[in-house]
Amino acid sequence: MRLFTVLILLLATCSCGEKSENQNCEIRFSQENLTMQAEESNSSIMVTSSLEWSASSDQNWCSMTPVNGQSGETSLRIDVSGNNTGLSRTAVLTFKSGECSKEYTVVQPALEISQNCEIQFSPESLALQAEESNSSILVTSSVEWSVSSGQDWCSITPVNGQSGETSLKIDVSDNYTGVSRTAVLTFESGECSEEYTVVQSAFEINPPLSGYTLVWNDEFSASSNGRKTLAKQSKWQFEEGHGDNGWGNNELQNYVPGFAGTDTCAFMSNGTLKIVAQKHGSEVISARMNTKESWLYGYFEARLKLPGGRGTWPAFWMLPRNFVFWPDDGEIDIMEEVGFNPNWVSSAIHCKAYYHSIGTQKTGEKFVSSAESDFHVYAVEWTPDYIRGYVDGEYYFEFLNDKAGNRDTWPFNAPFYLKLNLAWGGNWGGAQGVDESILPATYEIDYVRVFQRINNE
Repeated sequence: MRLFTVLILLLATCSCGEKSENQNCEIRFSQENLTMQAEESNSSIMVTSSLEWSASSDQNWCSMTPVNGQSGETSLRIDVSGNNTGLSRTAVLTFKSGECSKEYTVVQPALEISQNCEIQFSPESLALQAEESNSSILVTSSVEWSVSSGQDWCSITPVNGQSGETSLKIDVSDNYTGVSRTAVLTFESGECSEEYTVVQSAFEINPPLSGYTLVWNDEFSASSNGRKTLAKQSKWQFEEGHGDNGWGNNELQNYVPGFAGTDTCAFMSNGTLKIVAQKHGSEVISARMNTKESWLYGYFEARLKLPGGRGTWPAFWMLPRNFVFWPDDGEIDIMEEVGFNPNWVSSAIHCKAYYHSIGTQKTGEKFVSSAESDFHVYAVEWTPDYIRGYVDGEYYFEFLNDKAGNRDTWPFNAPFYLKLNLAWGGNWGGAQGVDESILPATYEIDYVRVFQRINNE
């Protein structure tokens, strides 16, 4: 009798366990899955359960209310945000009750690309004058966007916008390139992009002499505010090293790169290039620049303001592209000044037959009373027949080709580079000593321009 009672109890226990497990899994939905619209929206389903339950979503863009329910029927609201991803997406809702769980799938397609491209502009394009200026356009968009400009001379604020209307400010620097230029602003939203065109006319750069045409220039106007170093892909390269590393003239400075770095001595600000000689520890550092391009004959000019002080030696000059030996290969000095003899500028040539070490130099000098306080234009005209030095359009030095066909007296029939540097001390700059109290000393360059005759004669 006792054994029979135990068997009855065991059967009753097993039967109750099966019934409880079936109750945990009894969760049903009014529809097997849900497909939503691509736009932000909400929808409802009916959850029927025999037990209490909780639910969670594996995606932030898909939420539900409530997240807990009782036994019986519960209306569940499902909210989704707009789908700008460009792809359909799926959220899995997980319902749990005790050790039992059940999943429910919500699918949302993506917004059409055509909706992402609804970006409009007023005005439809922008034409600006050559001067540094700013202007505004109105951007109307149905989506969030970002914008970029592929040109340093054209900047934009802000670079990101929301749906609706946004006022966009466009800033351009002076255009001294001699030709009109175009910046294309690219607006992007997801996989969609729209372009906006900004065109800027150029200042007219008149040739200094009849028959010449502008062929190369650097106006150093990329940064009208703040300070900016030259980019490595610019029109210049830098020469580095101490005077005892081959620069000659027993100069005291160490030439350093003018690219980004804490010790750079060449940078642009307020529309001009500055070369600065300055103390750095126990040495004086400065910069020496060389054009990447070279020319045979032409009119070469720069607008310069010279530093002052005993020890300074600024120069604007030329050396041949295939330079091997000095002075045989030739040198053309467009402008030199030494600080101990302020405001006296000179222009000269050097070759095997004519140079200062043997007392046969060919040099012209001119007093420019404000050379260290104001900008002046220094130039040289180089033709197959002569080389002439100019200040503010007036020539004061001339060296003639003797037509003897002798390289010792006229090696000036090969391409030359342009050079800018600020030396410290040396045979000439330091002839009366140096005064470090005047450092830092700044050599300022407004522009450098090259003109040639069309037929290069």
